[in-house]
Formats: sequence, C-alpha cells, structure tokens
Amino acid sequence: MLGSLHSSSSSDTDNNSGGCRNNGGRETAVGGGGGGGGRSLAAAPSTRNLLLACADLLQRGDLPAARRAAEIVLSAASPRGDAADRLAYHLARALVLRVDAKAGHVIVDSPVVLPVSARPASSGAYLAFNQIAPFLRFAHLTANQAILEAIDGARRVHILDLDAVHGVQWPPLLQAIAERADPALGPPEVRITGAGADDDTLLRTGSRLRAFARSIHLPFHFTPLLLSCATRPHVAGTSTAGAARTASSAATGLELHPDETLAVNCVMFLHNLCGHDELSAFLRWVKAMSPAVVTIAEREAGGGGGADYIDDLPRRVGVAMDHYSAVFEALEATMPPGSRERLAVEQEVLGREIDAAVAPSGGRWWRGIERWGAAARGAGFAARPLSAFAVSQARLLLRLHYPSEGYLVQDARGACFLGWQTRPLLSVSAWQS
Repeated sequence: MLGSLHSSSSSDTDNNSGGCRNNGGRETAVGGGGGGGGRSLAAAPSTRNLLLACADLLQRGDLPAARRAAEIVLSAASPRGDAADRLAYHLARALVLRVDAKAGHVIVDSPVVLPVSARPASSGAYLAFNQIAPFLRFAHLTANQAILEAIDGARRVHILDLDAVHGVQWPPLLQAIAERADPALGPPEVRITGAGADDDTLLRTGSRLRAFARSIHLPFHFTPLLLSCATRPHVAGTSTAGAARTASSAATGLELHPDETLAVNCVMFLHNLCGHDELSAFLRWVKAMSPAVVTIAEREAGGGGGADYIDDLPRRVGVAMDHYSAVFEALEATMPPGSRERLAVEQEVLGREIDAAVAPSGGRWWRGIERWGAAARGAGFAARPLSAFAVSQARLLLRLHYPSEGYLVQDARGACFLGWQTRPLLSVSAWQS
C-alpha cells in the first residue's frame, strides 16, 4: 500500500519544481544522468516525491532516470489497490507514456501497461462514470437549469453542444421543456446541434435523442457537427486545433436561424483550446452568434496560481495529484472494494484524463473559474447568475443519489462548485451576451 499523494502543505504544490531539483535524496535514488543503477537510501522517498522527481527528470531530459523513477512507483502500485495505489499507478503510467513518446520508442519489458487506445472512452465506462460519481450529472443538471431558464417562453430553441459525446445531458432537459409547455400552444420546437470528433458516435447519439423526443411528443431535430480538428476530452496524445480552425470548421456546417433562441453548451470543452488567444478567439466566435446563454463546466484545481498555462511539469503533476487524489478518494468512499465499474471508470475515463493532463499540452487543463470567467468577460459576455433553485437542485442530486457526506456544493464567485471534502473539483457557470 502506498502513502497518500496529497501535498503535505499548500506550498508543496507551488514549489514542486524547486523541490525536485534541490532534494538530494530523490536525485540519489533515481537520478545520476542515466548512469548506473540507483543507490539505496536510509529513508526511501515518498511516492509523491518519486512522481515529482520523475516529472523533473523528464522535463530536464534525463529520460532513463525518469523512467526508473516511474517504474519504482509502478512496481509497488496497482490499479486494483486502494485510492493512493490506483492513482499512483495511473500517474506513473502516464509519465512513462510521455517518457517513451519523447524517446521515440516504447519499452515493453517493464511493468507498464501499454497505452490505452486513443479512442474515446467506451459508452459503458462513460455511463458508469455518470452513475457512480456525481461530476457529470452535476454539470449537466446545473447547466440544463441555466438553459431552461434562459429559453423560457421561446417557441424555437437551438442548443449547440460543443461536445455531445453520448448525449446523456439532454433527455432530462427535453423532458422538462415538454412538461413546461403551454397546453394551448403545445411544446416548442427544439433543435440540438451536437458537435464531436467521431461521426459514428454522433449518429448513434442523434438516433437515441430522436427516439426519446418522439416518446414524449416533443418536436425535435438533431444535427451532427463533425469537428475533425477538435480534441476529444479524456484522450491522451491527440493534437489540439486552434480556436480559429475549430470555429471555421464548425461554421461550415452550423445552421443558425434568426427566429431561434440559441444556447451554447460548453461542458468539459474549453480546456481543449490551447492558450489565451485561441480561447478568446473561440469565445468571440460564440459571442458573434448572440446566444441567450452560454454554459461552461470545467475542472477546478488549486495550485494553478492564476496562470493561463502550467508549463512546469513537476508543478503540473503536483496539481494533478492533489485534484485526482480527491476524485479517487471520493470513488473509494462510494463504491465497494473490487468494483468492476470503478475499475473501468478509472482506466477508461480518469486514466485518459490523467494521460492528457500530463501530456505536453496538458497545462491548459488547470485554468479554473477565474481564467474561464476572465476569458468570457474579455469576449464581451456578462455573468448570468445561477438561480437559487439551480443550486438547491444540485444539492438535492447529491442527497438522493450520492449520499456520502464528503461531497459539497457551494455557490460562490458567480458559479456553482462541486467538491470533495474541502477541495473544489468542478465548477459550472452561465454567461449571456
């Protein structure tokens, strides 16, 4: 069993880079510029320190030593152990993948599981994540309530979903729209443009949503929008297109009708855009469409220091450790030991997230609500405060379906936050033109 991966103090994450360079014990254990085998220490370095040392060695180009540090962790960790074991395994594995990618080869005679497929997580793992953890349902429920309030009274509604995935967000909203319809007028017409990088997934999503809408007698249309340049969430090793190319690609297939009320949904999407300039360009493109509401849901992580991009790899790995320690502990508190569903979720969903967070472009993941809010305001949006009902509904979701005392919902800084214990993990906010 490995020790906790949480930082021992608030300054640890902020000074990960310096700590890795100056701690002689860690360097003695795994460093040495790729020379002979590491020497034993009187006191073995902690798992956290080994992972930070690996990140520092990788950043400095000492690939053999970086790989040895990761393999020390992998030799003791397991994807089937406790929360600390499982997270250590996925972080070490992600670092090995990056070492091997930088070296231009994969070494197979090691305790490392070779890279998962670059395809999106399976629908089974994605839906299991939606059931056993509240993060996606919280984001969908809170964003849906903001959309429902913004389109009140509209007769034609258009929702642009920038990452439709399997479309699980939309049946509850379609049901709510149908139930709120004026009996004299009937329900409004709803059109969803679902964007994504996999055409087959989008087609299946459209078929399911059309069938559901028919079952509740709601006039409904679904249009798939293939964003061939967009980065898929939870997938390691894929390139990210600039916002201008993403917007241009979308514009060629996106239909906008002047009599429609438009809502733009960005749940777990904006972190796919690299750099402040590309994020700003994308949000200006959205602003030009004059949406009634834009919903944004993204991860929260302390230690970003307000930076737009965490370039320092040890610091980024420290931030990821703190964030995913809370996520893995939450899953452990709510799922029984040996749960197959949890194993699938951690391998196919969270494991891919960790791969992407450690990848060369992963520094953009940790912007936080301050950066998203600043970018939205810079593009000309104003905050649209979430209603008290939206916040109380999120709390009710936790009480009914995720009764663990560790989950917390907080309304602050113009957003709604979901956290574990004292750590915010996800924020949802709404914006208007």
